[in-house]
Amino acid sequence: MANKKRIWELDAFRGLCILGVIIVHTIYDLQMFGMMTTDTPTFFNIIRDYGSLLFIVMSGICVTLGRHNLKRGIIVFLCGMVITGVTYGMYFLELADASIQIHFGILHLLGLCMIFYALYKHLPTWAIAIIGIVIILMGFATKSMISDSFWTVPFGILSRGYMASDYFPIVPNLGWFMVGTVLGRTVYDKKESLLPNVPHKNAPARFLRFCGRHSLWIYLGHQPIIYGAVYLFYTFSNK
Repeated sequence: MANKKRIWELDAFRGLCILGVIIVHTIYDLQMFGMMTTDTPTFFNIIRDYGSLLFIVMSGICVTLGRHNLKRGIIVFLCGMVITGVTYGMYFLELADASIQIHFGILHLLGLCMIFYALYKHLPTWAIAIIGIVIILMGFATKSMISDSFWTVPFGILSRGYMASDYFPIVPNLGWFMVGTVLGRTVYDKKESLLPNVPHKNAPARFLRFCGRHSLWIYLGHQPIIYGAVYLFYTFSNK
C-alpha cells in the first residue's frame, strides 16, 4: 500500500514479528556453536511456536490490502530460493552441518501463498474460510506421516531423516494464510486502521512500523549478519 494509506497497526505488528524472528535465530545460532544451552527460556519457546503462525495470518490480512500480489509472490518465493542456495553453500563449504539447509522455509511458503491468492481471490469469503479450515485440519493428518520421497516435504509430509533449520509446509500453513485473508476481507474491509486514535507516532511505534514495512529485507539480511558475528566470536574465542 502507498505510505499515506498504510494501516499502522499492521506494519507495527509485522515489525514486532520480525524482531521476534531475529531473537529466535540469534538464540538458535548461539546454541549451534555451544555458546548457549538448549534449555531455552519460556518466552523463546512461545515466540518460536506461535510467532510464525501469527506472522502467516498477518500476511494473509495484508495481501487483501495491497496490489500486484502475483508479482510480489514471485519475488518473495525467489528470495526464498536465494536463501536455499546460501544454506546449501554453507553446508558444502563445511560452515555448518546438514541441518542448516532450508528447502521450504517461510519465504517459500509466503511467496506461494501470495501466488495462490491471485488465483482464488475471486472466490466468496465464506468459500475461502471453508477451504482454509479444511487445509488446517489436513495438517493434523499429515503431521505424523513419513514418506520415502523428498517431494512430499512442501506438502507437510516429511521424508525419512529430513533435517532443516526453517520449515513451513503448505499444509497446514496455507490454511492459516487463508484465515488471514478472511480477516482482511471482513475486519479490514474498509482498508482503514482499527486503532486510529492510539498514539503511533512516537519513536518505538515508528521503529516497529519501519521494521514492518521492510520485513522482507530485514529477514534476508539479519541471519547472515547474526550468524557471521557469532561465528567470528566463536572462532576468535577458541583460539
